Amino acid sequence: MNNFVKRSISIQNKEWNLVTQMKLMNNNKQFKKALRLFDEQTSNDKNMKKISSLVFTQVLKSCAGLPDFQRGTTIHRIVSNRLDKDSYLLTSLIHFYMQCNQVTKAEELFRMSKEKTLPMFGSLMKGYLTNHQASKVIELYDLIEHPDETIYVLALNACAQLKTEQALALTKRIFHNIQDKLQSSPYLSTSLLDALAKCGDIAEAERLFQSLEKKILPMYGALMKGYIENQMEQKAVELFKEIDNPSDSVLNLFFNACAQLKTDEVLTSIKKYLKENSKLLSSDFRVVTSLLDALVKCGDLNYAENLFNRLPKKTSSMYKVMINAYLKENDSFKILNLFSDMKLNHIEIDHIIWTSIISGVAHIGDSELSQSIAAQIPESCLIDGQIHNTLIHMWGKSGCVEQAEEAFKKLSQPNTIGYAAMINAYGLNGKGLQAIELYEQIPARFVNEVTYICILNACSHSGLVDKAVSIFEKIEMKTERIYTVMIDCLSRSFFHMEAQQLINEYESSNLPSAPMYLALLSGVRNAKNHHLSQEIFNRMRKIFPQLSDPITSAAILLANVYGSVGDLEKASDIRNELNRSGMKKKIGLTWTVIDRNIYKFRAHDQSHHRSREIYNEIENISNELVQHGHQYNASWITRPISQDETVASVLCGHSERLAIAWNFVLKPNASRIQLTNYLRICGDCHNAIKLIAKIRQCEIVARDTNRIHHFFKNGQCSCSDFF
Repeated sequence: MNNFVKRSISIQNKEWNLVTQMKLMNNNKQFKKALRLFDEQTSNDKNMKKISSLVFTQVLKSCAGLPDFQRGTTIHRIVSNRLDKDSYLLTSLIHFYMQCNQVTKAEELFRMSKEKTLPMFGSLMKGYLTNHQASKVIELYDLIEHPDETIYVLALNACAQLKTEQALALTKRIFHNIQDKLQSSPYLSTSLLDALAKCGDIAEAERLFQSLEKKILPMYGALMKGYIENQMEQKAVELFKEIDNPSDSVLNLFFNACAQLKTDEVLTSIKKYLKENSKLLSSDFRVVTSLLDALVKCGDLNYAENLFNRLPKKTSSMYKVMINAYLKENDSFKILNLFSDMKLNHIEIDHIIWTSIISGVAHIGDSELSQSIAAQIPESCLIDGQIHNTLIHMWGKSGCVEQAEEAFKKLSQPNTIGYAAMINAYGLNGKGLQAIELYEQIPARFVNEVTYICILNACSHSGLVDKAVSIFEKIEMKTERIYTVMIDCLSRSFFHMEAQQLINEYESSNLPSAPMYLALLSGVRNAKNHHLSQEIFNRMRKIFPQLSDPITSAAILLANVYGSVGDLEKASDIRNELNRSGMKKKIGLTWTVIDRNIYKFRAHDQSHHRSREIYNEIENISNELVQHGHQYNASWITRPISQDETVASVLCGHSERLAIAWNFVLKPNASRIQLTNYLRICGDCHNAIKLIAKIRQCEIVARDTNRIHHFFKNGQCSCSDFF
């Protein structure tokens, strides 16, 4: 008898030690380690049913934490005959099924219980919150006669998720019931603050916050989050200033508030905090990511860049912030540098980052580079429709219509974005008829403003005015952007009177739009009509006196018109006035990719270390052009020529000519050259490049601000000289 008692005590001590160790591991989220310990210490127990419920409770907690559905259901079968007598075990099972997203099974277990305890209610309520079914938490709460603090907290968390008037009413009811507990229970007070703020009653949340004698960091966080969700970011920033030692979560909220405010004032606050807390760069990666995002959105990309370069460890989310920032700045070259850095450091590139990288490459517009990037995209990302839509955009901007079509065909069901991207690809590359054919196949539910803009642009660049008019007249909701594209289409084909009538039609019920006038003026510039150009410009200055950018663009167009008709004095006067007013014109920039290296050129650029070779090649090309009958057209020179210049030297110094010459320096027998021009290609360059392609028997693809020109070896251009 004594030996039996000793053995029983020994077994109980052994199980108690196991429970204690597993509980410690579970609390530290070491769930796999806890299960391994369980397996090691119960491997000799042939009858699992003799193991105590305390042990199984910890096993279920481990299974819920992983989650390990198979093992958890096995434990359920073993302990099924204990559930009607052991509420703790039943509560653990409910929790396990909820964590495994098996809501129905958890509800069945809850219903089978004859005596429902508060922990059972709590486990089910917590599960509903995890599975985003907050309304069921409220329903369950109403069944409880005497809730404890845990139940109150769960109900308040549900109210915070719901953010409805009914949720606010319940929050205030709970507030009334727990007033005597608030000073002694910071956890409960924080949950109440959170619910009040997220349900929109900021005034009540503020009163509660002020009434609390002992404030802890989560309380500050709850109120700050409430401010941010209720578009009161400035108050969140002011509250942050009252905190001495903010936690990572509070810092996150501060930076998020700053990112939404986007003011110089909060930018100064961020920099001041950084200066006083230099160790911040070693903080949790989420905090550093939020910091970078705030700096970028507050407009100091350089500061963010310097900080990013100093980081001891960079994560995928940090790269994502910087890549998106560069994408907004159209700085594709820095995007590619970060892409190379990520590969070098084996940092995961998710489908969102891939989308941004592809968009960056699209901006560069080089087929070789596009092919290189497309080949590196993993198959796991190619199942994402957004990736294919962006690939269509990239191939279209790179002049590769066939590859764009292949990407389009891989879409199982094209959506609005996919259709628009493909139509835009056709339009950019002068394939207006193909764009119309696809447009007519689009289901009505996928047609929106962007679709209309893309198809009208396609018609515009192919001279399909009648078709554009037909489409335009059928559009029920004509927006400002749709009107603008249609005006561009008409004026580009010299229907200037009709374009002006369309502007008048729009202005009969809307305020004037500067882009419409610029579209009209651009078309008039093509017709070299300086009288009408001056009239449009004068009207713009009268209507839009405060808009500097459109007036600058209009003035440059007007100067170009006067220059094209030989009135260089008038053109010079306009440019001098621009300089005096401080307005700046866009500088011409062309880039080209050779053997995956990107080269940039500005007009008359001499900064390249091999400039002498480039200009020697320019002279060789010029001689060949003249021999084949090219006559330099001085009407495309819109400024006075200095004494040491000639018409040929001015036109041959255009950035696209330099880029072409550099290609031939590196590859004298090049069969294909591709370049992207930041501005619209001039008429003399257009005629010259057609002839260069024929003389050198080299296809040249040039994308300018309006479209893509394919210069073929027969001396023709895909635009049929309509640009």
